[in-house]
Amino acid sequence: MEIYLRYILNSLILLIIPFASALILIWVARKVIARIQDRLGPNSSGSWAGPYAIFQTLADAVKILTKELIIPEGADRVVFLAAPAVVVAAALLVWLVIPFGPTLQGMDPDIGIFYVVVLTPFTLFSMIMAGWSSRNKYASLGTFRAVAQMVSYEIPQFLSLLLPIMLTGSLSLQRLVLAQQLPFALVLPIPALIYFLAMTAEVGRLPFEQAEADAEIVAGYFTEYSGMMFGAFYLAEFINNFSASLIFATLFLGGWRGPWVEQVPALGPVWLVLKGFLVFLVLMLFWGAMPRLRIDHILNFNWKLLTPLALAMLIVIAWVNRLAFDLGATTLAARAPWLLLANLGVGIVTWGILRLVDRRAKRRRDAQRFEPFLE
Repeated sequence: MEIYLRYILNSLILLIIPFASALILIWVARKVIARIQDRLGPNSSGSWAGPYAIFQTLADAVKILTKELIIPEGADRVVFLAAPAVVVAAALLVWLVIPFGPTLQGMDPDIGIFYVVVLTPFTLFSMIMAGWSSRNKYASLGTFRAVAQMVSYEIPQFLSLLLPIMLTGSLSLQRLVLAQQLPFALVLPIPALIYFLAMTAEVGRLPFEQAEADAEIVAGYFTEYSGMMFGAFYLAEFINNFSASLIFATLFLGGWRGPWVEQVPALGPVWLVLKGFLVFLVLMLFWGAMPRLRIDHILNFNWKLLTPLALAMLIVIAWVNRLAFDLGATTLAARAPWLLLANLGVGIVTWGILRLVDRRAKRRRDAQRFEPFLE
């Protein structure tokens, strides 16, 4: 009975934390992007929103909640209203399996990673529901882009996700953290980079922000949403960004592991949140500094580079891991140098192939440029 009560308490805490963290992260994102782009903020534009504009997010939340909810004429009302609820539910349910410490976890299923993977399509479904039910061409175009992008980038993301599972022999997120005496980002740098890029595309951050593309299609799949329903999409976007950052930290940065955690278990959540926050800051750096890629460039980058590279890494790492084990490296720490060398080898080969492709493309461009003069 005590175990069930602990799970219920942890679940309630972890369902409240995302809403509180989203308010803070929205403020952080605004401050970081304003510094990168050298833009004026509330404190510099004549209005006062508290010290360092800490109350601006709260004021915006009140404004959104009090705005009128408008449903377009001809929209499918049931699907239109259900889409924001689906995206928020999917964003919150991920937090139940994230291990914040040795004992602080909503639930620890043996298939924790599979649970996270299964929740990913719900965000996709909510985009489809929102765009299709709106009966708006801009929303439909944003939906098409979102579906093409997310379905494409799920493949390299899942392929790179298989490597930590293969090395630990478990789908439990808690066991993955316990197995990382060395963070997997040091042992598997290329799969970690592939996962990070695919994750960035999944959460729709620049340079992969094609589902919204405000300069082209207004706001993408939630163009017709207003008031609290628009706020639900906006809130879920930041929760998904931080959730993805925490999942990346759990899979590749050692999760809650860190100095003095064994002596003081309460430091576990601190280390995980700190690692996740650093990953979140990288996403914000992309948001403020990177240009938006075209949709064909985004898809070409996935199908012509990320997916083949992720598949090659899966094959090479599986072979090297088995070879090292047969040669006597029975522990993951003993196999780590072998795995790192395999990553370096694949990276060098990939760099050579990209150089060769670039040279051939340059020769073709030069031939096309000088072709009129040769005639």
